[in-house]
Amino acid sequence: MTILRSRLAAIGAVAALGVAMATGAFAQEKPVAGAVAEGSLKGKTLTFASFGGIFQDGQIAALKEFVDKSGVKLLSDGPTEIAKVQAQVESKNVTWDVVDTADFPPYVHCGTLFQKLDFSKIDTSKIPQGQVSDCSVPAMNYGVVLMYKTEKYKDNPPKNWVDFFDTEKFPGVRGIDGSGDFTGGLLEQAFRAAGGDPKAMTKDDIAKAVDKVRELGGDTIYWKTGAESQQLAEAGEADMIMMWTGRAMTAVKNGAKFTPAWQDWLVVMDQLTIPVGAKDPDASHALINAYLGKSAQEILTKETSYTPINSEAKPVVDDSVAAFLTNTPERQSQGYQQNIKFWVENFQAASEQWSAMMAGG
Repeated sequence: MTILRSRLAAIGAVAALGVAMATGAFAQEKPVAGAVAEGSLKGKTLTFASFGGIFQDGQIAALKEFVDKSGVKLLSDGPTEIAKVQAQVESKNVTWDVVDTADFPPYVHCGTLFQKLDFSKIDTSKIPQGQVSDCSVPAMNYGVVLMYKTEKYKDNPPKNWVDFFDTEKFPGVRGIDGSGDFTGGLLEQAFRAAGGDPKAMTKDDIAKAVDKVRELGGDTIYWKTGAESQQLAEAGEADMIMMWTGRAMTAVKNGAKFTPAWQDWLVVMDQLTIPVGAKDPDASHALINAYLGKSAQEILTKETSYTPINSEAKPVVDDSVAAFLTNTPERQSQGYQQNIKFWVENFQAASEQWSAMMAGG
């Protein structure tokens, strides 16, 4: 009888194991954005590379709880340059563990310079739709917004980017981002102003878009830094300026008499990536997951005025900052998302034509 009971108990245990496996009871626990296991990275060192200044300081501040809880030693490096990432990957001496990049690089170099992320280790459920790629998650959100001189246009102000390109109805000096790569969203809007449909844009249409920018005239100012764009507004040296929302906010706080035209503001997001060959991918994933947490994102916004990418984040900021955050229902409905797939496929052609225009060609 005892033997029979033992066999029945064993059979029951096996059956229970089968049920547990079938129902996923032993499946890997899903990650929660912001969660950090106590002491999980004690004795380890991670290097976070970004673009420096207030932004990177804010990112490091947002990661303080991660550092304190996990026990990791966090180093800060930069500024991010794709050439540096390439040199590290090709030499198999990768010293950057998590890298903040601009919009396009994780798409252009996915699988070659940046590794595909393991989403069983990162909670992306609170990130706005369409902002996660195979090799990246957003680092934050901000916008490129059309700012216009309030007094110049008075009761007939520009309402969108089509108006920005209409120099007859809205005369005046334009300021455009000339700090680096082309802005896909701006070229799409230029193509729209030229009478095209951005959704149907082809490689041949890139020239039409660049020509539309060129037609703004020789007095167009191509600013090279965010600080320069801010100075243009504060000094009133341009009448309409393509500006990053953070710089626009600061300029207005400093007294610039400019007003934003929010319709079709261009959605922008820096990207968090892990280089191919990073020495401890699990630790890199842990850092990214911590960074995406509600509390971390609230700290990031308070420190930098950039918009949080966690939908549950409710940063406490003053009205001047809140006016330029882009995560409200109204702003989300007005935003314009560039066709990243198109620009990645045509990156070389667009870069060459943009660079030629910038060089005066």
